[in-house]
Amino acid sequence: MGHETAAAVTTVQEVSTDVAELEPDERPRPVAARSRRARRPVAPRPPRPPRAPEPDAVTVVSTALMIVAVVAGWALVQVLMLGGLSHSRAQDLLRSDLRQQLAAETAPVGGMIAPGAPVALMSIPTLGIEQVVVEGTASGDTMAGPGHRPDTVLPGQMGVSIVYGRSTTYGAPFRSVPLLRAGDGLAVTTAQGEFVYRVDGVRREGDPLPAPLPAGGARLTLVTVEGNGPLAALTQFQTVYVDATLVGEPAVGPGGRPAGIPEAEKAMNGDLDALPVLVLYLQGLLLGVLATVVARRRLPGRAVWVLSLPVLMAFAWLSTDAAARLLPNLF
Repeated sequence: MGHETAAAVTTVQEVSTDVAELEPDERPRPVAARSRRARRPVAPRPPRPPRAPEPDAVTVVSTALMIVAVVAGWALVQVLMLGGLSHSRAQDLLRSDLRQQLAAETAPVGGMIAPGAPVALMSIPTLGIEQVVVEGTASGDTMAGPGHRPDTVLPGQMGVSIVYGRSTTYGAPFRSVPLLRAGDGLAVTTAQGEFVYRVDGVRREGDPLPAPLPAGGARLTLVTVEGNGPLAALTQFQTVYVDATLVGEPAVGPGGRPAGIPEAEKAMNGDLDALPVLVLYLQGLLLGVLATVVARRRLPGRAVWVLSLPVLMAFAWLSTDAAARLLPNLF
């Protein structure tokens, strides 16, 4: 028994010596104590069945409907909100051009004037309105600012001058014009000087016309539309006229004014000449939609929208501007 114990001690010492001589990385690591509770085996989850690909017809219809919804929403936002930014930018450019022309004495005073050219600066202090008036009353002209009807004399000149202005879209510069009252003043600056008018009254369709002008008199008539009821902003179809008489002596303009105007420049008419341009832009928009549908079947969805949205929005902007020219010029 003693010999066996001594032999065992000798063996342990030899093993300890051998372990001590090993490198730290080569030494055996102690086995961690087993958990008292045996872990229950977890059953593997069954693999999910592969997602069935959508039919091509579903992909095409869903993509097309999404694009139509986006474009329709963009068109509404552009006409009612972003159109105001376009109007403000146009007014800034027109104001700069008119000031330069007034300083150089090259601003128009009559005769045939190019549509869209600035002809006067109008100020209505009681309403906080200051707008550059452009020549022409078609929808494309009144998108930039109030438009002077070409078959009437320029503001400040002897006779009746008529100016149209929008009430809802593209800045709505004449939205508050129906709020004017008799005695309110407004000023107009043209190449022939500054002229002050006093409002005679506001009339609607069916109301009596103002008395004829006396010899040598001058009148300015502002024309816009308004609505009634809780949906007045969307039902502005009643034409409103504000008549104002010149205070002081009028200017005399040269002849050569047009004897009449096309239907597109009359109150509450659209410009049908914009229809071919609208068709062209809609064709570009349709091609963009088709290209997006095809690309969505071959490329990742996010990459497709990043590439296609700028193109679609550009054509939507151009199409909406062209479509707005078909709307009434006072809306």
